[in-house]
Amino acid sequence: MKVIILGDGGHSRVIQEIIISKKENQIIAMLDDKYEQKFKVKGIIYAPIPFLVRLLGPNIRVVVAIGSNQIRKKIVKQLNLPSEYYLSVIHPTAVISSTSRVGNGTVIMPNAVVNAGAEIGMHSIINTGAIVEHDNRLGDYTHVSPNATLTGNVSTGEGVHIGSSTTVIPGIHLGKWSVVGAGSTVIEHIPAYSKAVGCPTRIIERILIK
Repeated sequence: MKVIILGDGGHSRVIQEIIISKKENQIIAMLDDKYEQKFKVKGIIYAPIPFLVRLLGPNIRVVVAIGSNQIRKKIVKQLNLPSEYYLSVIHPTAVISSTSRVGNGTVIMPNAVVNAGAEIGMHSIINTGAIVEHDNRLGDYTHVSPNATLTGNVSTGEGVHIGSSTTVIPGIHLGKWSVVGAGSTVIEHIPAYSKAVGCPTRIIERILIK
């Protein structure tokens, strides 16, 4: 599989390693707007993101390797590609139930667990060591940070960010574009566009999404 990666920062480096861990994959381009013009290093094209239109083809897949949920959504919206162009990237040490569903463009990092009946939307991130338990329903552009645990029947709206080592108890809903701080314990529903922290969590501010 020939793969184009959008974004060339720290989050992208982890994704690059996952992709090349499978011998059948080949990274052909790294596109990031920090590059002002096209150049090549060891056969890989480096160029700004708009260069993508020159590279697309039937055997090409794309990964948006950017940690920010908002920026990831903005890029996907601007590109307006069919969903089948986007590659789901799953580390070989991740445990993924055969009854779960993982959306196109989603990245699942080392030692993550996605258990029975869980559904993960498109362009989401299940980060290193995160646990998504049975029957979770995660919206598009969700980010579950390292070592966070979402117990059974948790649901999220679009764009939710769950901080590292956070625990969400069963049946909780996190409203769209909400943020839960690292190390929190969520025992009540979190409204959309809210930031919550603590054990148990409390709402500390409202979030403005541009």
